[in-house]
Amino acid sequence: MKTLGVAQQKGGVGKTACIVHLAHDAVARGKKVAVIDLDTQGNATDTLEEFSSGLTTSNLFLPLTAAQQALTAIPNGEPVITLIAADPGLADLEDLDLGDAGENFRDALSVLAEQGYDLCLIDTPPSLGKALTIALYVADFFISPIQLKRYSLSGINKMNTAVGAIRQFNPDLQFLGMVPSMLERRKQRQLDNLAQLNEDFPGYVLPEIGLRDSIDEALELGRPVWEIKKTAARVAAKEMRAFTQCVFEKMGVV
Repeated sequence: MKTLGVAQQKGGVGKTACIVHLAHDAVARGKKVAVIDLDTQGNATDTLEEFSSGLTTSNLFLPLTAAQQALTAIPNGEPVITLIAADPGLADLEDLDLGDAGENFRDALSVLAEQGYDLCLIDTPPSLGKALTIALYVADFFISPIQLKRYSLSGINKMNTAVGAIRQFNPDLQFLGMVPSMLERRKQRQLDNLAQLNEDFPGYVLPEIGLRDSIDEALELGRPVWEIKKTAARVAAKEMRAFTQCVFEKMGVV
């Protein structure tokens, strides 16, 4: 099972849109996908609620003996999205020992792998707390959605510093790149920032995702944007397909 974290220390940058569309695209490829929502805001949980397994995320930080029965009870079947939902218990994570919680979480992912899951996608909170740290501790890959605005761009170095520290414990963690999210092409400043980003980080800028009402509509309906049958959704669908294709190519998911 390959594990991808979607991480950014700033909120409102499109993490949920990335997670939801990667999950739906993976299922269309015949993959069995687990989505773990570590963000207490629960946006991915709300969007994917029809795929809920009944298991909540805080259980994954408990010793495996306590969580294994619930994990193995998740139905085995056709390629499908399985949501492990955010819950209020995540607030207690900061009180747990980081090493113990991290190892318990890793053990839980091992059970998911044994259940035949091909891919695990982890949504993270917009802060460098234990949830984000643990997600990167267990992940094989991660991406960072960013808005092409000054304050969002200024967080790149902070994220790089945090990841550098985590690589001491997860040296195989691979950064696939940044996702220019909510791009407004009518704003020259954002286009200039995009050009600068490509210059500063060649090879690490993933296909852009524009600021599209059709994406918001799709998320409200709990569907990928390519299922929105409106002319206005076509460009958004094309952008999302390019983004998911690029990520899966980098991960070796075919």
